[in-house]
Amino acid sequence: MKSRPDLSTLSFEQKDELILQLWDRLDKLEAMLLKNSSNSSKPPSSDGFKRKPKSRRVAGKASAGGQKGHPGSTLKRVDVADQVQVHQPPQRCTACGSKLDLRTATIDVQGRQVIDLPAIRMTVIEHRLQRVRCRCGQAHTGCYPEGVTQAAQYGATIKAAVVYLTQYQHVPMKRCTRLMQDLFGVTMSPASVHAAIAQAHAAVAPVVQALGESLLQAPVVHFDETGMRVGTKLYWMHSASTEDAVVYQVHARRGYQALEALNLLPRFKGVAVHDGWPSYYRFNVQHALCNAHHLRELEFVIDSTGQQWAQDMMSLLVKMNHAVDASEDGVLSQHVAASYRRRYRELLEQGRQHNPQRLTDLTRKDKRGGIKQSTTYNLIKRLEQHADDVLRFMHDARVPFTNNLAERDLRMPKLKQKVCGCYRSFAGAQAYCSIRSYIGTLQKQSKDLIQALTMLFSGRMPSTG
Repeated sequence: MKSRPDLSTLSFEQKDELILQLWDRLDKLEAMLLKNSSNSSKPPSSDGFKRKPKSRRVAGKASAGGQKGHPGSTLKRVDVADQVQVHQPPQRCTACGSKLDLRTATIDVQGRQVIDLPAIRMTVIEHRLQRVRCRCGQAHTGCYPEGVTQAAQYGATIKAAVVYLTQYQHVPMKRCTRLMQDLFGVTMSPASVHAAIAQAHAAVAPVVQALGESLLQAPVVHFDETGMRVGTKLYWMHSASTEDAVVYQVHARRGYQALEALNLLPRFKGVAVHDGWPSYYRFNVQHALCNAHHLRELEFVIDSTGQQWAQDMMSLLVKMNHAVDASEDGVLSQHVAASYRRRYRELLEQGRQHNPQRLTDLTRKDKRGGIKQSTTYNLIKRLEQHADDVLRFMHDARVPFTNNLAERDLRMPKLKQKVCGCYRSFAGAQAYCSIRSYIGTLQKQSKDLIQALTMLFSGRMPSTG
């Protein structure tokens, strides 16, 4: 901790400089305290229990609960039961004691159904070869099925189950082996689970490569990135998403070097939706910025400064989005769009008047580089400089208001890290990205994941197109 300066030894200029330094530090500390998941990119887990959740959702006219016409998920009877158990009445009448003639008894057409799981235990199939010798002396032997190479080995369904549990449901390795033992009576070591994951990674690698090539043909692709721990080092998971496909890749860097090496954006010619990370702008594509990020940043401006223009800008962006949703073809007419743009520029001008550019910084000791600007000024500059990208959703029906598609696709990998802490090796992180790309794409296409993984280990590959 720094020692307190002796104010009696300081000149008026030195005291003024000290006050400015302390004021600047106070501004930074207050900004840090004000930031939470509703007004920045901080995760909700960092909010703690004291902060009340703040939502921008407006209450609708519909009442709470399921709406009329909603199919619901209530437990329902099946048309044909697997088993029917008939329960007989007593042998004698409870009133007079006479013996009942059960031949005249009738059975209720509709009884009560109990839906349950059968006892699931592993099945062992032993393959034996038959041998025969021809009269000419030639010996003939049967062949083992393809893939049966060991004296004892796990089948495709068991491998599919452990890959599903660890890579999709994010069950830690030891808990996965315990689950397989408790539910199915299958004794496995963590090494066997790792081997199944490695086998799945090798099998899906060409499929993921093909998925990446297919994304290049999409008109709009959502891009995002998030930090991930590999051992003790920070790596970055990059995602590219559409409505029916997703590809994850891992790299040691976050910025341009990683995007160049992963080789999707350098070849992409459509609209790239992202959160405004500067590295994306080094590629020659059309850009569309995530307005969910802008709404959160404007919320922070309101919380930290109380400036009205920020509240008006939030309302304007939301109004634009509602107008696009209400339009017939998903775009606004030139007249309506021009009116919104004029209001957009007016609010940015108001913001500039309240947040002028800093031309000097008396507290700066390192004179190299530009003058550091406030968070609010930088937001205004971005909204002004990239106005076409911020408002592209008004003119292109293919472009959404937010980048929520990519953020949803990164939510489960973040949960994986939260549950397991980190990936122990770079190879393990690569395997997760490949398998998760395959599973995530199948999920978007409403495919049966267990069936698809079983086919994968059986040498058959379900279509992802």
